[in-house]
Amino acid sequence: MHSVSASRREMLRLIAGAALLGVDGRAARADEKRVDKLIVEARAYPTISRRIDFISAALRGTGYRGYTLIGGPRQPEKFVVRDDVFDCVTYLETVLAAAIARKPDEFDGVLRKIRYHNGVVEWRERNHYFFQWCQHNVENGLFRWLAIDGAIDIHKTVDSQKGLDTRRFTMPVVPRAVFLAKKELLQTGDVIGFVSHRADLDYFHAGLIAFSPKNELLLRHASESEHRVLDERMERFLDRWGVRYVSLVRPLEPPQAA
Repeated sequence: MHSVSASRREMLRLIAGAALLGVDGRAARADEKRVDKLIVEARAYPTISRRIDFISAALRGTGYRGYTLIGGPRQPEKFVVRDDVFDCVTYLETVLAAAIARKPDEFDGVLRKIRYHNGVVEWRERNHYFFQWCQHNVENGLFRWLAIDGAIDIHKTVDSQKGLDTRRFTMPVVPRAVFLAKKELLQTGDVIGFVSHRADLDYFHAGLIAFSPKNELLLRHASESEHRVLDERMERFLDRWGVRYVSLVRPLEPPQAA
């Protein structure tokens, strides 16, 4: 989610697309055996929080790469599935889809539902802004906003995605001091977004809440600066990036199959 110049962004997107496109123009799929195996193994865990913890921890050490999704205002959208590299959002999407899916053949459908508004694989239906990613996944019943006393609303007008209309968001956010003081309200697997200082961008990064064996609050995330998925002390991350506000959503247990 870090800012990149338009020309460099387009170049990276084209490189990523060329690497994944097959000879017939369809998106090639990276080897999914690792995620399939994790979905099966995660069945041993009775709650979505524990399944997220298990799957997200197993993917630590995976490399970071931005702009692996394929599509644009003048380029057909391709449904990309890969578990060999992640950016901060594709890591979240992969972990959450694997934790929600009951079996490997459900994974793709859940991932489409998380990544795209109404599951429609079109560039304009992709949840480009993280606020919309959260909002649409609350609306479709996968998450709920995590209410914390002391939260406030802030307003953003965003237009950093070339080819998209200007969007105006009213975002529920938690001030940093309140967030750190309410650690007992958090659980492993909660999704956290870090509000950008920029007026034209909603969030600059996102990850998962985790806890150390000593109950220390951690951020589990795909880190561009560290080039991999890792756990990081939450306070260290907040200090390093001067974070003032965060937003939180909690994944919901999927309904049991009839």
